[in-house]
Amino acid sequence: MTKTIDSQYQALPFALPEVDHNYGDNVHILSSPFLMTLLSKVCAKGTTQPEANTIFTELYINLLNMVMNNEFPRKMASVPSRMIDQTEHGCYNGQIIDPDTHVAIASVARAGILPSQIIFDRLNMLMNPAGVRLDCFFVARAIDEKSHVTGANVASSKIGGTLEGQILLLPDPMGATGSSILQTLDTYKAEGITDTPLKKIAIHMIITPEYLMNLKKTDPDVIVYTVRLDRGLSSPEVLATKPGTRWDEEKGLNDIHYIVPGGGGIGEVMTNSWV
Repeated sequence: MTKTIDSQYQALPFALPEVDHNYGDNVHILSSPFLMTLLSKVCAKGTTQPEANTIFTELYINLLNMVMNNEFPRKMASVPSRMIDQTEHGCYNGQIIDPDTHVAIASVARAGILPSQIIFDRLNMLMNPAGVRLDCFFVARAIDEKSHVTGANVASSKIGGTLEGQILLLPDPMGATGSSILQTLDTYKAEGITDTPLKKIAIHMIITPEYLMNLKKTDPDVIVYTVRLDRGLSSPEVLATKPGTRWDEEKGLNDIHYIVPGGGGIGEVMTNSWV
């Protein structure tokens, strides 16, 4: 039987809504009033459990949708609908996201645990589950005597295999200094996983200019998606410019490397464990 293909389904267009900036093509600061509203609500001082994790879940489902639409490979598919028994035209013939794409998700404890689980469950619903896995990393900030972040320490990790042919997702709510993401990537190498993934995609709620600068210097291949860029400690003159125009003068971290305006203690909010 000859397939009937509607031209509108052969190449599904998608335009990512994003903020104009000068950080480079690998950085995507989303322009979404809906996501910004959710983010401002979950970062508000009075938002606690169980509302907080409900909002976190909604944020990461929507972030994953953006990433998949813009980054994941597609394929042509022929999918019979329930109408196939009544007419030979009862098939959808057109593009879908390739369900056989292999994805590794790096779950970085502790703020990244919930987002990683949300993404893992979502991908298992949409993709072939045999190609989706969750790697676990127990990471903590390393600080000096003045509480300045000097890096990150990985206490332990559990990695499910190679990264060859995989899309590697790194869901970590707050991209402050980049130490957790970079240490996670280093841990793969330290564990003998030296394959280069198809893509490395960090998925955040909030990032800082300092975070982006550290990635640029250390691993510029990482693709970044975020709801918001925070540079709240920059001067009024810098805040009036397009993000990245005066990158060296932008500041989003306080003296102990917490994001301003930020959300404060997102890992604590997610787990209700204030330590």
